[in-house]
Amino acid sequence: MSHTPRNRTVLSCLLLVVAAGASATACGGPDGHPLSVEPYDAARQVAFNAPPGRAKAALDKPLEVTAKGRGSRITDVTAVDASGRYLAGELSADGGRWRSTAPLAAGTRYTVKVATEDRKGAPGARTLTFETAPAKKLLTVDLGPEPGTYGVGQPLTAELGAPVRSRAERAVVERSLKVRSTPSVEGAWHWVDDKKLHFRPKEYWPVGATVTATSTLAGVKVTGDFYGAPAEPLKLTIGDRVEAITDASAHSMTVKRNGQVINTIPVTTGKPGFSTRNGIKVVLGKEYYVRMRGTTVGIPAGSSDSYDLPVYYATRVTWSGEYVHAAPWSVGSQGSANVSHGCTGMSTGNAAWFYETVRPGDLVTVVNSTGKEMDHFGNGFGDWNVPWDKWRQGSAVLAGTREGGGPADLARLRPHF
Repeated sequence: MSHTPRNRTVLSCLLLVVAAGASATACGGPDGHPLSVEPYDAARQVAFNAPPGRAKAALDKPLEVTAKGRGSRITDVTAVDASGRYLAGELSADGGRWRSTAPLAAGTRYTVKVATEDRKGAPGARTLTFETAPAKKLLTVDLGPEPGTYGVGQPLTAELGAPVRSRAERAVVERSLKVRSTPSVEGAWHWVDDKKLHFRPKEYWPVGATVTATSTLAGVKVTGDFYGAPAEPLKLTIGDRVEAITDASAHSMTVKRNGQVINTIPVTTGKPGFSTRNGIKVVLGKEYYVRMRGTTVGIPAGSSDSYDLPVYYATRVTWSGEYVHAAPWSVGSQGSANVSHGCTGMSTGNAAWFYETVRPGDLVTVVNSTGKEMDHFGNGFGDWNVPWDKWRQGSAVLAGTREGGGPADLARLRPHF
């Protein structure tokens, strides 16, 4: 009984060979397996609409592959550009035509592999290569910050050379921006405006992490006549978790490294009318010397609140001019009163220590101030003040999805080797 199916199979193959008047084509190659048959050259069975010779294919027309000849049909088509990106397409039910359903990438070379069958079921194959026309307009992408070592709060940024407004077009851009972290984290891009995106993890970056960001947008159609331009990749390393928490009502700053308190500093913050902003801020940079003038923040020269001072050991936390800095003129108030115009002031010795201790990307948090909340965007990095669920809604890919399943998995970062 166990040998019956094998005998039937052999008999069926013999009958097919006799009926076809051929060798083992219908039942397979020399070893009898259908997949071992060497495909014939299907040049006469397929036609392409790609231009001949060295002519460049137009970007506004789909690629079409059609079957020709009686009984011939297309069984599969793969089209891959020089960057390894597959061109999406649809094959008709009768196998008579395959047509691309996504725009061709600009300025690249495609390799198209076509599998066919003749009316007897014999497999054929054909490979075609062609090049596409260059883009008329390029959408640039600048990834930031500069390569280097940063604190655990440093967001990644992507600056676009032209506005991208629709959700579908934004999704094209977002899916092309790849972020990898070792160890892996969950994170997402957030559209700040039509030309700027920020990326942050759900929680702060892990201490010692390696983070890379790349763009695969080159040649990809984004909007109108704009196609992506090549972008420089980015690599960051993440240092210790350094956090400075300033309690404006207690006039005190507590500095932690990796969860352990390493210093407590008496400070002064903004006085009434100039209260320091509450919230989580990220160190933007450090300047040993800054000349601070009241006129730069709208205080009239000669008024009772005007000032023009040389300031040392200045650590910037907002673009509008909020710093942690040396304020020797207010040492008598540090630890007991708020007398500044919005900055966090401390003695020269403490400011020098703070300046040497922190780096860009470290965290500076202000609590219990009577001031406004830190802006989310536009005045530094207020990204960490946005709740994670709202942050995800700023993604063109993740908006409207639930965390932990479906499209949200696109935000799960994998280790980079």
